[in-house]
Amino acid sequence: MMRIDIISAVPDLLISPLNTSIIKRAQDKGKCKIAIHNLRDFTHNKYKQIDDKPFGGGAGMLLKPEPFFECIEMLQAERNYDYIIFTSPKGKLFDQSYANKISLGNNIIIIAGHYKGIDDRVRERFATDEISIGNFVLSGGELPALIIADAVIRLIPGVLNDSGSALNDSLMNDESVEAPYYTRPAEYKGMKVPEILLSGHDKKISEWKEEKSIELTKKWKQINTME
Repeated sequence: MMRIDIISAVPDLLISPLNTSIIKRAQDKGKCKIAIHNLRDFTHNKYKQIDDKPFGGGAGMLLKPEPFFECIEMLQAERNYDYIIFTSPKGKLFDQSYANKISLGNNIIIIAGHYKGIDDRVRERFATDEISIGNFVLSGGELPALIIADAVIRLIPGVLNDSGSALNDSLMNDESVEAPYYTRPAEYKGMKVPEILLSGHDKKISEWKEEKSIELTKKWKQINTME
């Protein structure tokens, strides 16, 4: 069973998404366990302070190192971790191949930053991977942590009811994009489902899907290489 520990300064942002839909079913099935750790639980001051001003000046507040060290060292004393992921806009861009790789691990820690960031000694000491979900800045690392967890958990065998669903998703195979999907009704507001999909001719349908996949993959690559 995979275990994912997420360390956060604002754990309430994580609770609902991690207890809904596929992620909830994965936990109910015993395929994974997700533990959320509130950074304030690892403080020893009256006000549960977890941030402070950065040395050298500058705007914003930084998350202090001590609570992270205590939390991670506690977790490492309990089990070995395959990956300790530090979410950061400066990290390696998260993609499907990385999700595939870490889905083979057993124990994962995700460190979610907040405010201006985290004292860099946390990254230096613990991070095996520094990951970004895109070239933009968010208010905190909780949303990236959720995205990483969702992308990984759905790959665990037995999580999805259809075992072939994850394997056939876009970007799973050689960075190719899937053909479009349609369902009932066959016509809606004058928009019709492609006739080939209604033909029942498996070979022709397969050929159509492959052609559309190639076409959309080419378009996707062009869009993502535009400056």
